[in-house]
Amino acid sequence: MLSLPATFRATLRVPVTMPEGPADTLAGLAPRLAACWRPPADLEAAAITARFALRRDGSLQGTPRITFTRVPPRWRDALVAETLASLARCTPARLTAGLGGAVAGRPIALRFVYPGPNQGDRP
Repeated sequence: MLSLPATFRATLRVPVTMPEGPADTLAGLAPRLAACWRPPADLEAAAITARFALRRDGSLQGTPRITFTRVPPRWRDALVAETLASLARCTPARLTAGLGGAVAGRPIALRFVYPGPNQGDRP
């Protein structure tokens, strides 16, 4: 039996490539959820955290909440919109039956870190 923390937390430097096959571990879940994320036009370095839950089939349960942003104010709305849209595009996530049962209904906090177009910028 898989034992999970109260909230599964992961930080990913985006964009990432969609892994092959269904996720069978927590470490394999985060890249699948972040693979659809794309930076809004002209975005500099930024970071954002979304909190949400998945159903057993990998679909979103309820509406994700944005709990943190580090971005210049002029890009905040675009960054929030893209993050929520990316979660909608990447779900239902492909999960094994075991992982689906383990994560169903549990909170997930996923932090997207975008280094900016120059790759050396800091969010």
